[in-house]
Parts: sequence; C-alpha cells; structure tokens
Amino acid sequence: MTENIIENAIEYIGVLFQGNSGGHDREHTLRVYRNAMKIAEGEQCDKQIVALAALLHDADDHKLFHTENNMNARTFLEDNNVSADMIQKICDVINAVSFSKNKGKVPETIEGKIVQDADRLDAMGAIGIARTFAYGGEHGRTLSDSVQHFYDKLLLLKDMMNTKTAKKIAIKRHEFLESFLAELDVEIKYK
Repeated sequence: MTENIIENAIEYIGVLFQGNSGGHDREHTLRVYRNAMKIAEGEQCDKQIVALAALLHDADDHKLFHTENNMNARTFLEDNNVSADMIQKICDVINAVSFSKNKGKVPETIEGKIVQDADRLDAMGAIGIARTFAYGGEHGRTLSDSVQHFYDKLLLLKDMMNTKTAKKIAIKRHEFLESFLAELDVEIKYK
C-alpha cells in the first residue's frame, strides 16, 4: 500500500466534508480509518482495501450527497490510478457498511466486516454520544428524539460486531452508553 494514496485520500475527505458538523465529517472518517486498521492487524485481509474503503466509506453517503454508483469514491480512486478491479472491491466494501441500508446483513468479505465494525464502533461510547447529539442538533431533533436513537441503533451495535477485536472494544463502549443513559434518566427525572 502506498502512503501517497492514503495521504491523498485524507486530503480529499478534508475537502469533501468541509463544513459538515453533524457527525459525518473528516474527524469521523479518520477515527473509522484508525479503528479499521487496528482491527485489520488481527485479521487476514487486504489492508489497502480496508484503508481506502474506511477513508471513503462516507464519500457518497445518501444523507450527505446526491451521487450514484459511488461517484465521489470512484472519481478519487480513478484519479489516483487504482485498477478497475480494486475500485470495484473498495466500492463493494463501502456499499456493505451503512447501518440503515444493510439492516441485518453481514458483509461477505472480511474487509467489509472490518470497515463495518470500525464505522459502528464510532457510533458507540463517548464519541457515539457526542455524534448523536451533534447530528440531532444539526437536523432539529429534540433531546428525546436523539435519546430514542440510542434504543433504535446504538444499543444494538454491540451484538452486531463481526470481528473479535471489535467485539472486545464494543463491550466497553456499550457499558458507557448504558451508564450515560442511566445518569441522563436520573437527571431528567430529578425533582
């Protein structure tokens, strides 16, 4: 894997997500990338596919962009001379990551499982809480609506992890979510 394409991808996502403050931004993408590379260390996988899919996993997210066929990701990869076969593998991983589009589905490849786990880990723990309320605020959600998101998605993620490394990390983050909700409930009901 050439460091040059990774550096180019980091620069690309910085431009692509400029001005986004709703939890799907450059910092989220870099955390997913770091999580994915940590998980990949313990798995037999193509680390270049993992790295590029993690960095580009939100480049065409339907909540952020009105693109088709992974246009932003494909354009970046083509501009960086990635082979057509590799581009398709990366896009297949990207397409397997989304929680809302892949409910109940497990990615077919280890690379897809790794990137999906990495993205889901970033929706848990302290960072998951921060992202939930950032997204909620940006989209006019009430506090109650944002808290409901914990029950609709975040608290389900621990049991949806694919890899041993992610399962281990998810336990601690899940416990933090539960303790946060318990404290929030106490504070809301405080008289």
